[in-house]
Amino acid sequence: MIDYSAFEKLDFRVGTILSANEFPKAKKPAFQLEIDFGPLGILFSSAQITKRYRTETLVGRQVVAVVNIGTRKIADFESQCLVLGAKENEEIILLAPETTVPNGQQVL
Repeated sequence: MIDYSAFEKLDFRVGTILSANEFPKAKKPAFQLEIDFGPLGILFSSAQITKRYRTETLVGRQVVAVVNIGTRKIADFESQCLVLGAKENEEIILLAPETTVPNGQQVL
C-alpha cells in the first residue's frame, strides 16, 4: 500500500497520438509514440503494445498517460510519459476517455 498523498502527486492526462513508429532497439517489442497533451506540449513514450495494436491504427487515438514521472532512457530513446493500459491475456489494452476530450485534460 502507498500513502494517498503519493497517489495525489501523479498527474494523469489525456493526449492524442500524433505518430507511432516501430522501436527495434527496445529489448521487448514496443512502439515509439509522439503524443499531443495540448497546453503541456508534445511528449514521447515507449509503449509495449505491439501484440494488440499496429502503428497505423494508433495515430489519432486518445490515450491516458502519467505525465510527471520523469524521463526514462530506453535504448537511444527518451520516454517522457507512461501510457496506461489494462493487461488481458498478455495484451495491453489502452485506457482512453469514452468521448473525445481536449488534449491535456486532467484525469481525476
